[in-house]
Amino acid sequence: MIAQVSGNVAALGPTSAVVETGGVGLLALCSPGTLAHLRIGQRTTLFTALVVREDSLTLFGFASADEREFFELLLTATGVGPKLAQAALAVLSPDELRHAIATENLVVLCKVPGIGRKGAQRIVLELKDKINAVGLVAEPGAPTLPGHAVWRNQVAQGLIGLGWAPKDAEAACDEVEPMLAEQPDLGVPALMRAALLTLARR
Repeated sequence: MIAQVSGNVAALGPTSAVVETGGVGLLALCSPGTLAHLRIGQRTTLFTALVVREDSLTLFGFASADEREFFELLLTATGVGPKLAQAALAVLSPDELRHAIATENLVVLCKVPGIGRKGAQRIVLELKDKINAVGLVAEPGAPTLPGHAVWRNQVAQGLIGLGWAPKDAEAACDEVEPMLAEQPDLGVPALMRAALLTLARR
């Protein structure tokens, strides 16, 4: 199992990144949110999951260990393959997925391309008792927004990776945090873009 890779970003594609580590370029399939944090030539760490098939070995890369663990959990649900699991994490954060499963919110789960009502029901049925294994569940009735520590850490690390000082990254997070009160469904990529805009205006 390849749990993570660290090194310089050698190449970026629409759905993948190549990270050079130990003289070897490892290609990892990544969500748009993860790719948004990467820049060619800059050092990065991707948390990874290796999916083994009879005819292929495919590495999937994530911005956080939490995303990777939830990806692996989703794969245990009947009918959920790697592409669908990655699509779910591209549309919803792990905390949003936890809350949707815990509260049996099929409407939220059906936002993911490829998941219909029956598929959402199956995911809830099979994973509801397992979600505590990868993190705390939001209290019933809590808004489905990225967990504070999760989104803040991802945005801050992304900004630092782009060359901003840690104090500037934290200040940008402070400025965009009120956006979640107005738009609870904002994901990490949108928050990242907003943080970059606040830094650009300085």
